Amino acid sequence: MSSVNNCGRADGQDQVDAKKVDSTKGTAHVRTVHAKAYTAADSNDIDAYSMDFPKLGKCVIINNKNFAQHTGMNERHGTDLDAANVLKVFSVLGFKTVIQNDQTVSQMRTLLTSVSEEDHSKSAMFVCVILSHGDEGVIYGTDGNIELKELTGLFRGDRCLSLVGKPKLFIIQACRGTDLDPGIETDGISESESTQRIPVEADFLYAYSTAPGYYAWRNTANGSWFISSLCEMLTKYGRELDILQLLTRVNRKVALEFQSSSTTPGFSDKKQIPCIMSMLTKDLYFPK
Repeated sequence: MSSVNNCGRADGQDQVDAKKVDSTKGTAHVRTVHAKAYTAADSNDIDAYSMDFPKLGKCVIINNKNFAQHTGMNERHGTDLDAANVLKVFSVLGFKTVIQNDQTVSQMRTLLTSVSEEDHSKSAMFVCVILSHGDEGVIYGTDGNIELKELTGLFRGDRCLSLVGKPKLFIIQACRGTDLDPGIETDGISESESTQRIPVEADFLYAYSTAPGYYAWRNTANGSWFISSLCEMLTKYGRELDILQLLTRVNRKVALEFQSSSTTPGFSDKKQIPCIMSMLTKDLYFPK
């Protein structure tokens, strides 16, 4: 892996989850819906999501490696390792994991529509992990792209009633643009609730591999920087830290311990910072 702490050269080569790289580009630098949601009365801690359900929930993994030639997308070497790591880690945490490989746009839409229409009333939460190519606001199937919000929107509170008031996590390993981060040198720095109206976009958390506009890096031999770091932190702290604390540690690891090594001119010695976007309304701890 392309770790800064490894003095030697990393195994494999670092690649980006975007279209075939052109080294001359890339800059360095109201409807009312009635749904039964669980309330604080269902939990001993009013500030944390209840895990007091028969099942923890489903984790859907979409792993896209091979793409049609007309998309201009390269094969995503290293993604199978990411998928295997995610499958193992979330299974150990207690999720029912489902993995689908090389999904077209239509297949991704059909898969997640079907999952959103399932009965999640006995589940505490839902997780979706997408490993693919991407650009700002879109994710690639094997035959083209689709707006990410079209997929995540299937789980909104007014569309997926059995997940209302429950955490919905979307973990995205994909590029979000074509900017490169050159990094910068720095000195070290040492009550009970009644019926409520809640926003339909509430209780989502999006964990992106990179900041808006930037490439996301994936090592051909060791998998992506973000997913490998996420799996490591989930293994170490998954039953100990709140999800936002855990993802902050992922951010720190990716930011400080990785640096690109590429044969493409202008693509070596680049950095990456993951991006957390939270609409969670409570702390989220996985059950011990």
